[in-house]
Amino acid sequence: MDNNSQGSGGFKAGLGGLFGGGAPEYSNTELAGVPLTGMSPLSPYLNVDPRYLVQDTDEFILPTGANKTRGRFELAFFTIGGSCMTGAALGAFNGLRMGLKETRDMPWSKPRNVQILNMVTRQGASWANSLGSVALLYSAFGVAIEKARGAEDDINTVAAGTLTGMLFKSSGGLRSAARGGLVGLAASGAYALYNNWEHLTGSSSPSSARLY
Repeated sequence: MDNNSQGSGGFKAGLGGLFGGGAPEYSNTELAGVPLTGMSPLSPYLNVDPRYLVQDTDEFILPTGANKTRGRFELAFFTIGGSCMTGAALGAFNGLRMGLKETRDMPWSKPRNVQILNMVTRQGASWANSLGSVALLYSAFGVAIEKARGAEDDINTVAAGTLTGMLFKSSGGLRSAARGGLVGLAASGAYALYNNWEHLTGSSSPSSARLY
């Protein structure tokens, strides 16, 4: 027995010396009285300091000189697609309202259902086309102005909104284009003011995510 114990102890000591130095072994009783003052708290499951697991930096690694927010060109696809879907939903609701109003004197039958369905699809497509066109013009103007000025700020937003309103209503003449420009200026100005409300008021309330 003594020879076996000495042999196993020598084998462990040999392995300890091979993989990092043979550290002396202590029993649980001996370790129970060792003070832990000044030592870093270690996880009972992982032999690492939990403080190293806390991420104080950004989760994603960005290339040198890259912006942390997406640009107008990247957000253009999301804006156009979202506007088309929003327009389709609003148009379908408006078409349903109009269809029920126009066929209120008809009994519930197949012709009435077909007429309501046609009104829903027609209005949905029309609204989707209109809002999608507005989003396309706004995104195109925004990207062009950003590239021309070499800067990204609220001036681009207001200018793009104004030009979008003017061009969208330009088929009705100069007066209609001017009204469209005023509407675009008011809408884009209100959006820019909403994005900068926290900075203007100095409040600490979180603002909404800024698209542009």
